Amino acid sequence: MRLTGDWLESRWWRGALALLAGALPMFAFPAPSLWWFAYVALVPWIVLIRSAPTARHAVYDGWLGGLGYMLAVHHWLLPSLHVFTVVIAALLGALWAPWGLLVRRFLSGVPSPGRVAAALVVLPSGWLAVELVRSWEGLGGPWGLLGSSQWEVQPALRLASVGGVWLLSFLVVTVNVVVAVLASVRESRVPAVAGLVATAAATSAAWVWSPRPDADGGTRIAIVQPGVVDGSDSGEKRFAREEALTRQLAGQKLDLIVWGESSVGFDLADRPDLADRIAALSRLTDADIMVNVDARRSDRPGIYKSSVLVGPQGPTGDRYDKMRLVPFGEYIPARSLLGWATSVGKAAGEDRRRGSEQVVMNVGHGLRVGPMVCFESAFPDMSRHLAEDGAEVLLAQSSTSSFQSSWAPEQHASLAALRAAETGRPMVHATLTGVSAVYGPSGQRIGSWLGTDVSGSEVYEVPLARGVTPYVRFGDWPVHAALLVLAALGATECLRSLRLRRPAPPPHVPPARTAHESPARPGR
Repeated sequence: MRLTGDWLESRWWRGALALLAGALPMFAFPAPSLWWFAYVALVPWIVLIRSAPTARHAVYDGWLGGLGYMLAVHHWLLPSLHVFTVVIAALLGALWAPWGLLVRRFLSGVPSPGRVAAALVVLPSGWLAVELVRSWEGLGGPWGLLGSSQWEVQPALRLASVGGVWLLSFLVVTVNVVVAVLASVRESRVPAVAGLVATAAATSAAWVWSPRPDADGGTRIAIVQPGVVDGSDSGEKRFAREEALTRQLAGQKLDLIVWGESSVGFDLADRPDLADRIAALSRLTDADIMVNVDARRSDRPGIYKSSVLVGPQGPTGDRYDKMRLVPFGEYIPARSLLGWATSVGKAAGEDRRRGSEQVVMNVGHGLRVGPMVCFESAFPDMSRHLAEDGAEVLLAQSSTSSFQSSWAPEQHASLAALRAAETGRPMVHATLTGVSAVYGPSGQRIGSWLGTDVSGSEVYEVPLARGVTPYVRFGDWPVHAALLVLAALGATECLRSLRLRRPAPPPHVPPARTAHESPARPGR
């Protein structure tokens, strides 16, 4: 599987191949959900980069492959952001340019056993560094992390409880590097197989050692999903449908009812009639109702997206304001510079305001829940902090109605499985228009999904768990370890460069003998 030929040295051919190779992992994510494909999806990209004739070619291969990757996993944004999606993907794709250099540095030619062994640590570490940088909210957040493709694989979810989605990404990249070496370098197959065996042994040990969540009873939670509602008065129509669906839950002995993101389009302080209607539903069902208000606040300037708890007597005062906003969807970064995005797509006309802190709420029947809103469920640290603060159930209120016929709803729903497995806490993912889903403390699916074609309500028997997972206890340790590996590599390369630049000492020349000196005679 060696890549040779003058045509591969052409920038255009290599660029096209890099774009296609970088896009391949998209099939490991929902909707296709070919989770096993993730373990070989990077192989063509790695093989292409290792064949790069120069470092510049490797940089281009890394950048264009990253562009292909970002464009593929975010392709559902194209109808909303149009050409701006490509611009963002090109900027973020540049993060993989240094990774391309690392691939060529350790795998080009016929790598020695030492270089192969180093590649199995350095290349996954470099990948994690890229994922860490692009996970910043301002760059789009951690959507499409490679490890999140393993959301339905129970052994992988068990590993997620040890090191989060980061550990899964590290494992997936490591296997891809091994397969790439096995496929393209015959002389290096022995160290590659040894590395694969070592990886399998380490992951098996972590799987056996990692503690399982301890069962601690259960709770009954209902999701109300109204479905798509169109028209100029869609806010009122949606509320009426949610109201009707909630009435059907009377007598179900529920602990909590959850509505989706933007389920209420009016500030409840300005619309006490709506607050009274929700409180009446709470009395009818004997359960608190978690709604989500997307409206201009009456007590402070600006529009907020807020999880609001309503009990039998009305709003309880428990409120969580969304902290991490969707770039361009809910605010425009550097609006004075990038405000033109509103003219080419469905970018936010007005920036939403941010909340200041996460909140754990005590709902009726003594249940403690930790709410998040929409794309906040993609951030592992947010659910981890809620678990640390005592949340027994994680909630995500979401709406992907703008991408109803794309892969986005299923991709979003799958993230809740990882957050549940990482924290050892069940997670409820409630949406307006699907996909809604519930996962148990180990990330296992509870009941069935409410798809994008469903308008209805569903009751879930949600198991609770106690205990602290290693990921909650130790945090993002795989990322910290990866950064230490890269720092050690950088220090080693600097020392190596200094040694190469240091002038060699002059050769030793024995002093010349004078005329009156004669060689010493050997003693008898």
